[in-house]
Amino acid sequence: MSKNWTIDSWRNLSIKHQPVYKDKKKLEDVENRLKSLPPLVFAGEARTLKEKLSEVCEGKAFLLQGGDCAESFAEFNADNLRDTFRVLLQMAAVLTYGASLPIIKVGRLAGQFAKPRSAPTEIKEGKELPSYLGDIINGIDFTAEEREPDPERMLNAYSQAASALNLLRAFATGGYADLHEVHRWNLEFLEGSIQDDKYRNIADRIGECLDFMSACGINKNTADMVSKVDFFTSHEALLLGYEQSLTRIDSITGDYYDCSSHMLWIGERTRALNEAHVEFMRGIANPIGVKIGPTMSKDGILSLIQKLNPNNEAGKLTLISRMGKDKISDVLPNLVRAVDSEGMKVVWSCDPMHGNTFKAKTGYKTRAFENIMNEVEQFFEIHRAEGTYAGGIHLEMTGQDVTECVGGAQHITETNLGDRYHTHCDPRLNANQGLELAFRLSEELSKYR
Repeated sequence: MSKNWTIDSWRNLSIKHQPVYKDKKKLEDVENRLKSLPPLVFAGEARTLKEKLSEVCEGKAFLLQGGDCAESFAEFNADNLRDTFRVLLQMAAVLTYGASLPIIKVGRLAGQFAKPRSAPTEIKEGKELPSYLGDIINGIDFTAEEREPDPERMLNAYSQAASALNLLRAFATGGYADLHEVHRWNLEFLEGSIQDDKYRNIADRIGECLDFMSACGINKNTADMVSKVDFFTSHEALLLGYEQSLTRIDSITGDYYDCSSHMLWIGERTRALNEAHVEFMRGIANPIGVKIGPTMSKDGILSLIQKLNPNNEAGKLTLISRMGKDKISDVLPNLVRAVDSEGMKVVWSCDPMHGNTFKAKTGYKTRAFENIMNEVEQFFEIHRAEGTYAGGIHLEMTGQDVTECVGGAQHITETNLGDRYHTHCDPRLNANQGLELAFRLSEELSKYR
């Protein structure tokens, strides 16, 4: 356990982006109820993920982290969850070929319910109400009743997360993840893509590898690696009352694990060194992440790493860069250089989504596919120049055919955004855009071979 840390020491510090609950007794009752419920994940699973992330630290694996910006109670169903899981598998297969390395698959799923917002309130038609903070806190409908924070929503979030994890485990181990099926899905994607020729060579090479494996007797009947995958979950640890209530002492190690998810991260808005979120996260044994934006300084990042990973454990801490394409080359090299010079063991991952958001002329919040790719490409170029390892990608995405990000091979325009714009918060890459990014990133990863 970290020095001078207790499970509730965060409550004595300043905290941002938390709801104000009117009924304190109801809040206490809900938190006590959560404390009595079974853990959603097990400490051993979190340790396994940490071990795999330690391989990323050493340049022997690559992290693919992706999923919803903010999960919805209303839109939760097996088909939507399956489709997001499916596209992550498809992307992982393509990236495995490009990197010639294992791909660590981590979903922004089964817990991504809370979102920090730029303003505490919003105004529509002259009416001001609290901002939507995610389904775990309040409702998205613009009414006073829906926007009032309700502690019981945490119980709904727990139940949905439990259902999602049950289904994800079934998908991962029950045959749905058969690599041959994943490859067939990718071929179907190429058949409908205008960039078929560009990516066909990669797909053909993957097919040849699978044929060779089959000829050697390696198939779903003889090797679990062909039909089963390790799949982990993650979310932003924003609502700390919920996170504390699901934190348990591991019976094997005696360490505290946040059993709401395998991996938790701190956002750009809540990473202040001496505030509540960093305090809570420094005491849990899960692998954790922290978003690093363009305002981060060299001294700031070194202090943050020292506090969150004082023992310099490989796989413990992932630094998720989210600079924006226009700022990453000015800021990230100095940070990478500072961390590397101190011998600090971290996973460097790229979130190319949050720094590239803009408002379309049609009024929709969106992101441009080429801007996203541009930041990814700069991220890899910076690490090559510094002699460090670009170890991961972090994406807001969905398996649905939404129209929320412009561009890509589908040529989604600002005019098209209203066709299928379904996100509860931030714009997501759709399934085709996610796969297109994976094929292009595969070419980038091949340069590390």
